[in-house]
Amino acid sequence: MSESTAPSDTVLLRGGEVHSPADPFATAMVVERGQVAWVGSEGAADAFSAGVDEVVDLEGALVTPAFTDAHVHTTSTGLALTGLDLSGAPSLEAALALVRDFAAARPDDRVLLGHGWDTARWPGGRPPTRAELDEAADGRPLYLSRIDVHSAVVSTALLDLVPGITGRAGYLDGPLTRDAHHAVRGAALGAVSPAQRTEAQRAALAHAASLGIGSVHECAGPEISSEDDFTGLLRLAAEETGPRVVGYWAEWGEEGIDRARALGAVGAAGDLFVDGALGSHTACLHQPYSDAGHTGTAYLDDDAVAAHVIACTEAGLQAGFHAIGDAAVTSVVEGVRAAAEKVGLARVRAARHRVEHAEMLTPETIAAFAELGLTASVQPAFDALWGGADGMYAQRLGAERARTLNPFAALLRAGVPLAFGSDSPVTPLDPWGTVRAAAFHRTPEHRVSVRAAFTAHTRGGWRAIGRDDAGVLVPGAPADYAVWRTEELVVQAPDDRVARWSTDPRSGTPGLPDLTPGGDLPVCLRTVVGGRTVFVRPNE
Repeated sequence: MSESTAPSDTVLLRGGEVHSPADPFATAMVVERGQVAWVGSEGAADAFSAGVDEVVDLEGALVTPAFTDAHVHTTSTGLALTGLDLSGAPSLEAALALVRDFAAARPDDRVLLGHGWDTARWPGGRPPTRAELDEAADGRPLYLSRIDVHSAVVSTALLDLVPGITGRAGYLDGPLTRDAHHAVRGAALGAVSPAQRTEAQRAALAHAASLGIGSVHECAGPEISSEDDFTGLLRLAAEETGPRVVGYWAEWGEEGIDRARALGAVGAAGDLFVDGALGSHTACLHQPYSDAGHTGTAYLDDDAVAAHVIACTEAGLQAGFHAIGDAAVTSVVEGVRAAAEKVGLARVRAARHRVEHAEMLTPETIAAFAELGLTASVQPAFDALWGGADGMYAQRLGAERARTLNPFAALLRAGVPLAFGSDSPVTPLDPWGTVRAAAFHRTPEHRVSVRAAFTAHTRGGWRAIGRDDAGVLVPGAPADYAVWRTEELVVQAPDDRVARWSTDPRSGTPGLPDLTPGGDLPVCLRTVVGGRTVFVRPNE
């Protein structure tokens, strides 16, 4: 395939499979001025061939809407790509060896950054001590975030950069959580040079484009990144060819809303923490953890949620919250319901406020999400990584509670809008893997069809920002699409006994790749955003 880069060009793509509800048998598509102009059959495409600037022979490839990753930390993702990745370390000793090698290889870095350690996967289950980190880093500042990014281990040299750190909540001679973690993370990221930060952002966006991702929702905030990081990313995305970036700024109250608007965010939302994470024992629960004698940490209560939703609704901005534990989700629901009583249910529903993660749900809170028009911005890869009878969820909560987590099918049945994301770098950017994780959830009753999961990862992200006209290949929609090399297309649905599928597009349903676990995932050949090519696979 040749490369088209100008969004003003008129391009005919033909000879493939075009995933479009406008025509389940479509093999061709015309793109003009950055929008989809037509989709249809091969025979009808002949009428367009003479009047276009370029004809692309798809050679049997699949064309789909580009994916939207609805929850990304872009700079951290890029730093994980360019920094130390501990997610594959099989033991504490192996992780410390990787730290030593990394420190030796980067003598000029002001701070050493790493991510992805997970004691649940290590023999003995022990995190590194500060003395071990001081030795491995040769006395330099070192920040290593846990896989869920809600705690971190650090070296003494990094602690020395944060005055009063020992008096902050969450300070221990071990993994730091809560305020202590936020402080050391701010110091670590603050030591990253602007050039290093821009390099990381470019790396993350390029990697996203190579995976068929056309849009990312950046979840930033004062406890997560910085204003310079956020505005720099939005500026980079506007000036350079790549995926779209939609920015959320997680700061509470009137001041946070004013700052979000001034920074160019579409909402005072994203990781506005109502609680923490299960892996770090900081998700807020109604009943104590099975492996700890407490119920986690609450950062915002019902009244704070209500005040923020009221202020955002009246300001015309989205509100949104990070809520994982069942007590945190209840606080969000009660707060949003109180806000609806104050400003009106119709206004709250129209604002499409969001809840990030929303893992521990009950039938009552699911019904409330539907009633209040809340979008569930969820991460199916969490279940693939931590679900199952022997997974981290079961360790933290016990098998019975763990089986209730991430109930995607119940959310869809209730009519709750779903938007899929990765929370990268918590789990990798991996859109087809995300769709597979939802369709083959470790708890069978929570599985959804491949089609429903695909829609949540394409159109769902656009709907989450109030755009119902995008994320689908129909005339008038933005020309955000990806071209894939894949095997035969099927229509695949969940079943309690076995995944059933068919090569017959039932009821005019366009097919999708067979995502049965064990098989190869589709390979991205090209990604196009607004009619402009942002990725072409080398040698294709």
